[in-house]
Amino acid sequence: MFDLDDTLYDERSFVISGLRAVARFGEEEFGWNPEASLRCMTSTLDQKGRGRIFDDWLEAHGRKTRGRVNECVRIYRHHHPVLDLFPAASTVLDRYRTALPLYIVTDGHKIVQRNKVDALGLWKTFRKVMITHRFGRHHAKPSTHCFARIREREHCDWRDLIYVGDNPQKDFVNLNRAGAKTIRVLTGIHRHRKASPGFDAQFTIADLHALPALLDEIASRQ
Repeated sequence: MFDLDDTLYDERSFVISGLRAVARFGEEEFGWNPEASLRCMTSTLDQKGRGRIFDDWLEAHGRKTRGRVNECVRIYRHHHPVLDLFPAASTVLDRYRTALPLYIVTDGHKIVQRNKVDALGLWKTFRKVMITHRFGRHHAKPSTHCFARIREREHCDWRDLIYVGDNPQKDFVNLNRAGAKTIRVLTGIHRHRKASPGFDAQFTIADLHALPALLDEIASRQ
């Protein structure tokens, strides 16, 4: 089982793609230079995070209203990005797509996550893509709800499940407690994050190129 964002592809590429779509809206609606708009929004992203990107951009032009901010959010969420898998992810998925039952378990807005999977062409690779928010936000990670559904679907024990993710704040803690195997890949924005006790994965790899050797090692121990 795999996480999606920052595990199989670089999530920042989706964010920039969405900001570029909003910049085009600014050009069409107000005649603003889209490259200047993108630079403005990217600067806010890097300095403040995602929370006020559209507020600050519209405010800088004297055009901020709640309705326009909401329209920017809608455009961002519904746009169709162009994304690429990490090269290591492409190699690993090619290797295991017919050898193992593969699943994605990912948090996030239902439409946003679906569009990412579309853009990456992953539907046929995975037996099932589990977008946790489809089952209610309370079933987002660290909830094991979606993992339990996979376990039931595969008629296996928790110890037979292996999850590969990147975020030690939520990806591993309850799976560790349940007895599943967890692997942290040091890619994306969480790669330098120090995990709280009990929250880190049981195994850590630099990137997915190292996954086959680790899976072989895990199998040899069983």
